[in-house]
Amino acid sequence: MTRLKFVLLTIVALVAIIGLIIAFASPPAVLNFINSHTPGDGNAHEVAEGVAYGPDAAQKLNVWAPKDSKPGQTYPVLVFYYGGGWVKGSRGEYDFAARAYAARGFVVVVPDYRLVPAVHFPVFVQDSALAVKWTRDNVARFGGDPRRITLGGHSAGAYNAAMLALDPHWLRDIGVDPKIVRAAALLAGPYDFYPFDKKRSIDAMSNWPRPLETQPIRFAAKDSPPLWLAAGTADDVVRPYNSERLAAKLKGLGATVELRLYPGKSHNDLIMGISKPLRGRAPTLQESVDFLHAHAR
Repeated sequence: MTRLKFVLLTIVALVAIIGLIIAFASPPAVLNFINSHTPGDGNAHEVAEGVAYGPDAAQKLNVWAPKDSKPGQTYPVLVFYYGGGWVKGSRGEYDFAARAYAARGFVVVVPDYRLVPAVHFPVFVQDSALAVKWTRDNVARFGGDPRRITLGGHSAGAYNAAMLALDPHWLRDIGVDPKIVRAAALLAGPYDFYPFDKKRSIDAMSNWPRPLETQPIRFAAKDSPPLWLAAGTADDVVRPYNSERLAAKLKGLGATVELRLYPGKSHNDLIMGISKPLRGRAPTLQESVDFLHAHAR
């Protein structure tokens, strides 16, 4: 076989493989695959995979860290929750986000959490809290500073993070000081969406007898941790008023909050902006990194 023929056959095979991935994989999985084959963010590596943070099979997490750590050096920590409407998603599909933040000086924890229809509110919030407890107790082994824990997330994951940041009882109930959360960077999250008018919120939340307790905005307080709230003005999945209303309430109470509205950006543009191939979609990565570093010193 000639070298040219071999190269052509290799290209055809790669195109076929990519086609299969696109046809059968979820969009985050496709993005993660492309991200993994795009140069950049080399100063990060996965240091733990599939670690149990609770007894359920779904309660697993991955940990990423900077590569260039020196003996005794510690980093701020980011617990990042993925989106998926509380019905889908997996930690491995978000390696692109973990790698990006780890390359910029964070030890990053990405947990799975139990999903609808197997569970409903508040189980996914309780799982999210339990992942923070595991992080507090274990992240030092990977170079993370348990005194500098921040939260992040996109969409439903931003909701989970917001509930932990704003309603202190989720962490307090499991023996964690809520003040352990130094700040949160939240992308396109739902924070004020009652009455429930979409299938995913109805399925996830409507079994709870006191629906207002599902709303992050209800728990905004003057002493809430600093929040960075990002939304695209063209988001028709989670309307930007969720971020606008929460930001206005926090600001009115005297809390630290930064609202970023990206003109013409969609729901997924914000998370795609974290990835290497689509980083130009929105400046969400660098702006969230700057905010979290500023408040996790």
